Amino acid sequence: MSPLPVPRAELVVDLAAVRHNVRVLSEHCGVAMMTVVKADGYGHGMVEVARAAREAGSTWLGVATLDEALALRAAGDTGRVLCWLTAPGEDYGPAIAAGVDLTAYSLAELAEVEAAVRRIGTPARLQLKIDTGLSRGGATPADWPALVEAARAGEVAGHWRVTGIWSHLVASDEPDHPANDSQERVFREALAVAEAAGLRPEVRHLANSAAAVLRPSVRFDLVRCGLASYGLDPAPGHLPDLGLVPAMTARATLAMVKDVEAGAGVSYGHTWVADRATTLGLVPVGYGDGVLRSASGTASVGIAGRQRPVRGRVCMDQLVVDLDGDRPEPGSEVVLFGTGRDGAPTAQDWAEAAGTISYEVVTRIGGGRMVRTHVDSERDTDTALDAALDAAPDSGSSTRGSGR
Repeated sequence: MSPLPVPRAELVVDLAAVRHNVRVLSEHCGVAMMTVVKADGYGHGMVEVARAAREAGSTWLGVATLDEALALRAAGDTGRVLCWLTAPGEDYGPAIAAGVDLTAYSLAELAEVEAAVRRIGTPARLQLKIDTGLSRGGATPADWPALVEAARAGEVAGHWRVTGIWSHLVASDEPDHPANDSQERVFREALAVAEAAGLRPEVRHLANSAAAVLRPSVRFDLVRCGLASYGLDPAPGHLPDLGLVPAMTARATLAMVKDVEAGAGVSYGHTWVADRATTLGLVPVGYGDGVLRSASGTASVGIAGRQRPVRGRVCMDQLVVDLDGDRPEPGSEVVLFGTGRDGAPTAQDWAEAAGTISYEVVTRIGGGRMVRTHVDSERDTDTALDAALDAAPDSGSSTRGSGR
């Protein structure tokens, strides 16, 4: 049988890295772990990442929307799942029936949850969110007493069980930001109000990835780790080296190599003009695949053991890199970003090149046209073979590709 063709462009997600990261974070924090898998697992594949996180001991999963929560249930997940973003008029019934923990910000949301409970005849699991200073979702401190009183009354009436109280931090990636102290104080005050109202939640949680690592005082009963679970740094310049491993490698196949003379303009608008004769490589991915156009002329990719700068504007379907006189074979592997261990760029490198955050880098590219492949470097023979070939001298991408 002929080997499968190598994809034009591919996201390779190592689920062993996800398991490793979840275990490292759990051990470091010492409390229950929620792995956040919203936005299709930050582009890594929600269902696959969720399974890996459960295998690593994550007792909770976090999603934004009801659809995401129900997709986890449809895929067979039976553990605790928290959903936190709904709009007026959404149908809470299927999520209540599926045992999803819902989040309420307001009395109006409580009323909608109560209506759904009455309609389907099943009590809900409900968490309450207090806005401690992000000024986004959640009840304001002024509205909080009324919300907890109504939530307690609904609990007594048997409409729901209040399973959690939580909030979200503004600047956990900046450990010295004054908002961190302020939000922790407001959260503790909100917990006291809830306790006085008679609520006894299972979990109280405030810490996201950066706070989970950097601020032990806000770990409470549960930490919510999103970006760090995927091996990316949620607080560049502040996080200690925990040994987290990036789970996603974005790679493509080099489509073409060509010579250009000094003075040749490259890509739309000729924003880069060659100052010398050089060789250029055509990489068949662009912003239609989720590659950030804002990284035009500033990002690099890895080809043949060297970082090659992107020249000119990133186009919808392709980008051009400077090979500096080298002539790697068309069909060679191009690593847009990965673990960084092989000298290729990382998602953080692309984030800095684009003036954004690594959250956007992986989520955007994970939602593009690139084929997503899940591997498991702890269990897959093929992946272990690839790793061995990568480590061996003179191992080319064409050899690795022919083995797939």
